[in-house]
This record gives sequence, C-alpha cells and structure tokens, in this order.
Amino acid sequence: MSVPDYMQCAEDHQTVLVVVQPVGIVPEDQFFKIYKRIASVRQLSIRDSQRLLFIRYRHHYLPENNEWGDFQTHRKVVGLIAITTCSSSRDWPQTADRFHSQKDVYTSTLYDSRLLVFGLQGEVAEQSRTDMVFYPSFEECSDVERRVEDFVESIFIVLESKRLDRATDKSGDKISLLCVPFEKKDFVGLDTDSRHYKKRCQGRMRKHVGDLCLQAGMLQDALVHYHMAVELLRAVNDFLWLGGALEGLCSASVIFHYPGGTAGKAAGSKPSVSQPADAGKRHRPGALTASGISADTSAEIGRAKNCLSPEDIIEKYKEAISYYGKYKNAGVIELEACVKAVRVLAIQKRAREASEFLQNAVYINLGQLSEEEKIQRYSILSELYELIGFHRKSAFFKRVAAMQCVAPTIPEPGWRACYKLLLETLPGYSLSLDPKDFTKGTHRGWAAVQMRLLHELVYASRRMGNPALSVRHLSFLLQTMLDFLSDQEKKEVTQSLENYTSKCPGGMEVITLPDGLTLPPVPFTKLPIVRSVKLLNLPISLQPHKVKGLLEGNLSNASPFIYSPILMQSRGEERCKKIDFQWVQGDVCEVQLMVYNPMPYELRVENMGLLTSGVEFESLPAALFLPAESGLYPVTLVGVPRTAGNITVNGYHTSVFGVSSDCLLEDLANVKSSGCLVEVIPSLPRLQLSTSLPRSTHSSQPMSKEELPSSVSVQLFNGESQQLTITLENIGSIDIETLELTSKINSSKDGISVTGWPISSPLRQVLKPRPESKPLGSESGKAEYSHVKTLEAVLKFKYSGGPGKVEGYYRELSLGVHVNVEPSLFFTRVSTLPATSTRQCHLLLDIFNPTEHELTVSAKNNQDLVLHASECQRMAIQVDRFDFESLPQAEQQTLHFSSPKQLQEERQLAHGCQISSKLGICWSIPSLKRHGEASVEGVLNQLVLEHLQLAPLQWDVLLSGKPCDSDVVAECTVGDAVTLEVKLTNLSKNSVGPLALTVVPFQDYQNGVQNYDMDEAVTFIGSNIFYIDTVKAKDSCVCEGALLFLYTGDFYLNIRFQDDSSRRGLPLAWFTLPSVHIRALDTPLQAGA
Repeated sequence: MSVPDYMQCAEDHQTVLVVVQPVGIVPEDQFFKIYKRIASVRQLSIRDSQRLLFIRYRHHYLPENNEWGDFQTHRKVVGLIAITTCSSSRDWPQTADRFHSQKDVYTSTLYDSRLLVFGLQGEVAEQSRTDMVFYPSFEECSDVERRVEDFVESIFIVLESKRLDRATDKSGDKISLLCVPFEKKDFVGLDTDSRHYKKRCQGRMRKHVGDLCLQAGMLQDALVHYHMAVELLRAVNDFLWLGGALEGLCSASVIFHYPGGTAGKAAGSKPSVSQPADAGKRHRPGALTASGISADTSAEIGRAKNCLSPEDIIEKYKEAISYYGKYKNAGVIELEACVKAVRVLAIQKRAREASEFLQNAVYINLGQLSEEEKIQRYSILSELYELIGFHRKSAFFKRVAAMQCVAPTIPEPGWRACYKLLLETLPGYSLSLDPKDFTKGTHRGWAAVQMRLLHELVYASRRMGNPALSVRHLSFLLQTMLDFLSDQEKKEVTQSLENYTSKCPGGMEVITLPDGLTLPPVPFTKLPIVRSVKLLNLPISLQPHKVKGLLEGNLSNASPFIYSPILMQSRGEERCKKIDFQWVQGDVCEVQLMVYNPMPYELRVENMGLLTSGVEFESLPAALFLPAESGLYPVTLVGVPRTAGNITVNGYHTSVFGVSSDCLLEDLANVKSSGCLVEVIPSLPRLQLSTSLPRSTHSSQPMSKEELPSSVSVQLFNGESQQLTITLENIGSIDIETLELTSKINSSKDGISVTGWPISSPLRQVLKPRPESKPLGSESGKAEYSHVKTLEAVLKFKYSGGPGKVEGYYRELSLGVHVNVEPSLFFTRVSTLPATSTRQCHLLLDIFNPTEHELTVSAKNNQDLVLHASECQRMAIQVDRFDFESLPQAEQQTLHFSSPKQLQEERQLAHGCQISSKLGICWSIPSLKRHGEASVEGVLNQLVLEHLQLAPLQWDVLLSGKPCDSDVVAECTVGDAVTLEVKLTNLSKNSVGPLALTVVPFQDYQNGVQNYDMDEAVTFIGSNIFYIDTVKAKDSCVCEGALLFLYTGDFYLNIRFQDDSSRRGLPLAWFTLPSVHIRALDTPLQAGA
C-alpha cells in the first residue's frame, strides 16, 4: 500500500467501506449527483437491535489498498455500488459483463454488490433481481436512498455472521495466520506447529475479531478483544500486528470519549454512538444483542481496564507508531496513524504534542511518490498544522505544496493550482490582500517572507496568463512593503511594475477570481505620501461676502432654547469638518497637499486630481515630478465646481507607474486636515482691474490690517499731484448689476488726499519749525528734513450680479495706493511783522530746499524765490489779516474730539489751511519738470496765528469823512474845522463797553523826540474824550468830534483808552487803533498874499 488516505480519522475504524464507481459511460455530473444521494446514507440503525452501522463511501479506491483488509477491516471493500447507463436491451449484455468485471476486482472481500441501471426499459428492466435496480432516467429515481439502506442491511448481515463465526471459533490450533501482503513470502517454510506460531495466529485473529466487533457496533467487545490481542502479540513480539491492536484499542477508546468524532467538518453529521445505548446496562462480552455503551459507564470501563483514558490514548498511539516504524512497507499505516493521533490531540487542545506527531509524519518515507501525491501530502500536513493552530507552519507546507505544483519534473506545471495554494498561505504569514489592513498599528509578520510570497504570487499570476493579477499583486507589494524594500529593490519592483502596466494598466476595479475570492483595489497612498490636506480660500479679490442684513436675518431661524445637547452635538461635528469660507460656482478652487517622495529617485506622478462629492465638480488634473526623498513638498490641486451646494473633498486620484489610484483621506494615516467640507455659493461676476501706474510689489502696511491683492506705487514730492486712471473689465460670464466705490485713507493726519480722482501727497508739513537757537546749516539739521515717508490709501470696488446677488453675496476688489513722499521744501521758521495797516501784517517764512535740485518758490502777489540745493532763504509776504471767526463751524464739532486740546489743535490746523489757500505758495523743480504746492498748515504756532488774526473789535478813524490809516496822510487847511469820527465795530460774540477814548495830538521830529505840548497849535471843538456805551455783538458805534489846526505842519493823533475795568480781561490787540497822520496846509489866500 503506497497511497495513504490522509482524510482518515480514528472513528473510520468502525465503518464499512463501500466503493461507488461508474460502469461504462456515465455523465460525470449525473454520477456525482447519484453519488451524493448514496453517500447521504452514512449510518443505519439495525432493526431489532440498538446497534448502528456506519458506512464510508469512496468513488476511487486502489485494489492494492484492499489487500490490507485483513490487517484493518475498515480498509476492506465489502460493498460495491456500480452506476451505469443503458439505453437499449441490445447493450445490456455488455453492460452486465462490465459490472461483473468490476466485481472481480474486489471479489475477494465483497460482502454484497448492487448495479444501478439508468435509462433501460422493457423486459430486462422488469426482471426481478436483488443485485440490480433499474430506473428509467436519472430524474426518476426517488427510492435510491431506500435501496441503499437495503443494501447496507445485507452487508450488516454478512458482517455479523463473520463476526459470530470468528468470535465463536473453537478450532484452537487450526486458526489460520492472517498476513499483510509483504509478510506472505516471509512466512514460507515456518514451523506452523510451534507454540510461538500458534500464539501469533491467535493474537492476530483476536485483533481481527476486535475490528469486526467495532464495525458491527459492539464497542465493549472490541475493547476486550483488542486487549487480549495486545497481550498475545506482545508476548511473541509481533510488532506490526501489535501496533495494529494498539491502534484499534485507541480507535475504540476515541469513539467512546469523543462521540462527535475527530474529523472536523464531518463530525457534525455523525451522531453520538452512545445516545441509542441502553442507559445503566453494561454489555457482557459475547452477547449477541447489546450494541451501544452509555456515556456514564466510562468510569466503570476505566476500572475494567478496557477503555483507555484520553492521556493513555496518545501514549498507545505513540507506541503503535513506533512499532509501525520498524517496517519499511508499513509507512502508509504509520503515516495514517500519525494523522489520526493529530486529530485526537487537536480535540484535546494539545497542540505541541500534535506537532511532534506531524514532525514524525514529515520524515516517513513512502518511497517514490508522484508529484500529485506529494502535493496532497504537503496540503494535508498544512491543514493539520492549521487544525492545531500552527498557522505559520501550515502556511509553510501549503507553500511547499504550491511549489510542488510547478516542479521542473512536471511536464505541464499547474500554475493555477500553485496560485490557489499560495493564496491560502497568506493568513499563516499574517498577510492580507486588503491594503487597509496595513494602515492599522504596527506591521505584523515577517516582512521578508511576505515579500517573497508576494513575488511568487506575481510570478504565478503572470505564468497563468493574467497580467492584471500580476499588476495588482505587484502594486500591493510596493504599497504595503515599501518601508522594508531596499533602494535597489524599490527600483527593481517599480521597473517590473512599469513593464507589466505597459501591457495592462492597473486600476481601481475589484478583481474577482474564479473561486469567488475578490482582490480589493490597491491605491498608492505612499507614492507620494501625503502629510496634510488644506482647502484654500479663493484669492482676496474673488472671495464672496454676505450682505450683513441678510446674514443677520438668517439668525432668526436659530433655536430659541439656551441649551440643547442634541443640537450642540450635531453642530460640533459639523464645525469639525466645515470650513468657514466659501467657494464660488464656476471659479477655480484650490486644495493644497503637503507631500513627499519616499523613493530614492525622481517620482513622476501623472493625472493627479481631486475626488469630491456633493456637487458637480470638474477636476483639472496635474502632473508633477518630485525629486528623490524630497521632504515635504507643496502640491496644489485645482478644479471648478459646476453647481452650488456643499462639496466634500474625499481624496485625490493619481497615476503612478501606470497604476491609477483613488486615494481617500479616510484611508490615509497621520494626515492633518482643517476640514474637507466647504459651501459652494452660486455664480458671481469677476472684475479685473488695471491702472495707468505700474503695479507695486509693496505689501500692506501693518496699520492697514488687511491684505491687498494689488497695489500701485508712485514717488511724489511733498505737495505734488499725480493723475491715476483705473480701468475695470468684467472678465466673467455674469453681468455686473451693482458697483459701489469707497476709499479709505489709512492715516487721518498724514495720508493721501483724494480730491476727485487726482491723488495728491499731503500738503501739510509734519516737522515743526526749528527753534530760534538751532542753526540750519548743520548736518543734523539737513538729515532732519530729508526723511522719505510712505503713505497708503485703499480704493474698494464692491460689486455683485447674477445668482450670487440673488442669494445676497457680493465681491470686493481692492486697490492699494502707495505713495513714497520725498520732501520738497520746508518752512524752518515762521514769524510776523506788523504792517502799516492794522488790517494787514507781514508773514516772514524761512524756506529750506532739502532736495538735490534747484527749486523755485512763488506766492500770490510776490516775487519768485530761487533756492539752490540745501539752501535756506527768507520770503516776506504781506497778507491781510484773517477773520477766523467767520469760518463755518460744525454743529456737533466738539463731539468728534475727546479733549479740548485736540479740538484746539484741529482749529489751529483749519486756520492754517485757510491761510495757505490765501498765500498760494507753489514750488517747481525746473530740471525735473516737477511742480507742486506748499502749505504753512501745521507750522503756524498760536502766537503767529494771533498776529494774523483780524481783531474782533475793529476801529475805523475818519477825518472829514475819509478813512485814514498809518500809511495814509490826511490833508487839511489851517483854520478849517476837521471832523473826527471813531467807529467801533464789534465782531466778537459778546458785548463790549462802555469805553472812554482820549485823543492826544503830537508831533514827531523823526529824531526820537515827540512833542505833546500842542495847546497852541491844535484845539478841539468840543471835548477830546469820546465815550462809547455798550456795543452789542455784531453791532457798531460811532463817536464824533472836531479839531482846528492853527499852524501848518505834520501832526499825529494818538487815540488812547482810559484805564477802566470794562476792557479788563480782553486782549490788548483788540484795542489797537490806527495812528492818524494829518498834514495842515495854509489857505490858498494866505499863500497868494
């Protein structure tokens, strides 16, 4: 016997063997259909008895194995069921002959046989024969199972008769010697009359009877006979049959202890042998009616030393196997015994001892095995190791079986069988074909072994002629084992992958194998590795804004409850994902990935784009080249949402080495993301801005607190103006329905003045005039006035239109204006001198030229002043005094200022602005053809302003009705009365008076001597003291008198105020009257005389 039955188990010793074979031409599917029905009769309860008969069916059984039937009766073919087809009675004789020929193969051991004939009708089919059954067709055979039961009963009758015949054999010395096939030649010439020979015959027969009892359902009798056989055979050192008796004893004990069986999956279909037993009764040896043994009699059996304990079963198995090992020709018996022992140990959870039996089985030499037998042997070893929990060992032998399928000695290698077996080894090596299993925790298993196995899968699938399978396995190897590949291995794997994908590109489809196993897609999430995903906001100029009124209106839908746990939880989850900005339908949107290349060479990534859901999205794929081991590298993926709604960025897709991958963010490990859900609002217009001035690379000043998308820059001298032309173009597909322009100066004092559209640099001088004691010519003084300042303003264009406007959204386009202001001229000192008229004064300006060019300064009604570089000159300008009280005052002006001091400063600046407009000071640089304005605003101190201010009390002096002032000489005639009028106009806000004025004439000799003794030269007609009553605000009062000059000459009138309390507290400048110059002339008559 050279072919072992690896499926055998201990309980098979109680079965009878029935072979079911086709005779003639029988369709394979129909044969196995009938075979399954026959095999369903696996046990039979014997009538008038409590015993059970178990049947084991085989559709293929080697006749040479049948020769071992005397050694172990369960190996003997005792029944034959032949299945044949016969369509006509003419073919029947030939069919019958074939059946009889088939019987002749097993005729030495057969108890009974049956022939099932399908398709034959007529006289032959109507014959009544016990060994043949006729059916019209394979479909019309409803009583097959019943016929099989009848057939099994007939087998039991023969079995029982043989058991009784052998058990009651009283022939004594005439017992025949049972032999195994290879022993027959060894016993030729032996002394058959020796006591040793007779004991050998008795022991072997006892063992044979024990087998028959076990098959006949008499477990206790079998145990008794096995024990007796062991004693007899041990005495004569008949080791082969002693091992058989010990194995029989083990099998009977296993059947008792484990009524569910040890065959694994088949065990469930075998009912407990002890269940139909008569509880409480002990079978008596030699009884003809007892059958089963109750489970509660195990202790009694143990005391009788008939049934082995679970531990003793294994010890006896070891002893039996050691005896088998003494015989080279008993290798199959030894191997099957090891397998049976392993199945028992698996039930007992004794994996380590089971592995020892399996290790012994590995080294059992069965002679020259065919390749198919080797494959079967290694596969069974693998299954047994799996049964005891040795998964890696199981995978090892499964892989050996796979390699045996494609051994060089096989003319036609079985690559499909090899591939199937390799797949079955994956769990044993902690390997799964699902890449998701490799993203959780640390790597499990030996990476080197796993890579070897994956390479073998790739090669096997290629030899199978399935390149798509090769690409999938190679992609899996590269994705999951990347960290364990050397640089050289990475190059080799990727080159192989590119060679495969050039013929069959890899994709994301699920590959289904013929046996139903599915291979999930393998996305290349490590080529490149993504570390962060960030959805980018639109550029500032394209970001949508919500109208504030509509935004506040939406809050009315919020829950009125202060606390709602369910609502808060849902909002919290949404806040974790949703981003606080919006994308716009039809606009290009960006997602930034931080990636790096782990490969030792440049990585080419093609067709890289976004995977989204929620709205219709057009992804715009990109191609990139990542340098070797690049480190973090930013990659921006773009796309255009075509509809409005909420869009979720689920991941990205790539094409690397010819393999297309869909990489989902949820499958990526250690990826940072601020959220992947963003709202897409309806379409809005797009406005493009261009200017007449060059664009600036200036960044926004920190004080502006906003980022400007575009800006222009211009260099101006202080006081110079520049024209700026802005061109707006609608570059989108949506009409602009509303457009609003606003401007913002980033500095309230020193910013850009926007007057109409011209943009001017500030006219105000920021630096204060230098003190009197500080010289201008020093270097520090020059540096003080050479400072260049940058000023900033922002123009905002707010526009909207289309569906976005309907939803309440708009856009803002901002333009920053940066002005680099260089100094043009500075007023280093400002002072005043009184003029001859009380309504005028002289303004003295010390002007400094801080530029490197010649500069010309001009003012109204004044000569031009030419200043060389870094030169300072004085310009005197005669100006009319100003009535500052007449400036318009805002009703709530004081509300805009936090302190009286600030209000005072603002008024002072307003006064300076009024003075500058009257002066009209301009400058020009002829060499540069640049010109501008200059302002004294900001450089006039309070004292100068007081000198320039027109007094609230205006005094007018009239002689003979004509006004006179210091620079006007009034003429009169000696002897004629001259009327003198003094008019007071009260421009202040309060009443003034009463006042008293004294008119004192005098003469000035122009040598510092003044003569006030004018009693004989000038006389007053009336009093020389004028009294003025209270003068109300905005009112006037006139005092009149007369003078008479007695001599010719130049006279002056000094009008003085008497010292009284009515004008105390008022400024002295309010009471300054013009000095009156009168020239008295002779009368014409006197001149004529």
